[in-house]
Amino acid sequence: MPFHRYVALGDSFTEGVGDPDLDRPNGLRGWADRVAEVLASEAGDEFGYANLAIRGRKLKPIVAEQVGPALDLEPDLVTIHAGANDVLRPRVDLDDLAATYDEAVGRLAASGARVVMFTIFDPGASGIYAAVRGRMAIFNEWAREISDRHGTTLVDMWRMRDGNHAEVFDTDRMHLNAYGHQYVAFAVLDALGVEHEVEPLPRPTVPTMSTVEKVSANATWTREFLGPWVHRRLTGRSSGDSIEPKRPGLLPITPA
Repeated sequence: MPFHRYVALGDSFTEGVGDPDLDRPNGLRGWADRVAEVLASEAGDEFGYANLAIRGRKLKPIVAEQVGPALDLEPDLVTIHAGANDVLRPRVDLDDLAATYDEAVGRLAASGARVVMFTIFDPGASGIYAAVRGRMAIFNEWAREISDRHGTTLVDMWRMRDGNHAEVFDTDRMHLNAYGHQYVAFAVLDALGVEHEVEPLPRPTVPTMSTVEKVSANATWTREFLGPWVHRRLTGRSSGDSIEPKRPGLLPITPA
């Protein structure tokens, strides 16, 4: 049976950061929009899609600000991605985080909606996220346990290893690019058992750089992306402080 009322919850991953489209709310498309477009083609005029995700949100604010409004929309499909911004903080209580997540997913599942959860991607043993790889793995085990307990559909990004990070991530090295967002959209549709005929985007070509070019690229990235990110953490601000949900109500959607 096709879905008719889809609500997406989460942070920048679900808002669609890294997949720009100036004709859309917040100037973004993203994997959730891409999933909604396919579902709309199945359900026709009766389909509505809401996206409550806001970049920078940690798990507890996502639960506090988005779960209630999502349930008010009486969805038959909910996707929720949360926790990635928490594990990047200097200190985090993963057990407390999991308890909050468990309660929220239980509420969503009890509504009768099909619920889709995610694990966090595996950053590998090197790179900017290597230091928190262990936290990510522990959080992911909690996510799998919560998914099992409440009978949700799990998209296990930790186990997706058929590409490298440079192909799927935007220049900020923090968010998916258009190819990465489509990759996740296809994974969600596959998990839901929804067939589609969407043409895959070309796989990005990752340039080979010399040592000097790598040093220059890393310096540019540090100045343009890492520095501002650290500054926001130190000043208690978030990239989503002035951002509103891109689709606060159930609305039709058409392919790009």
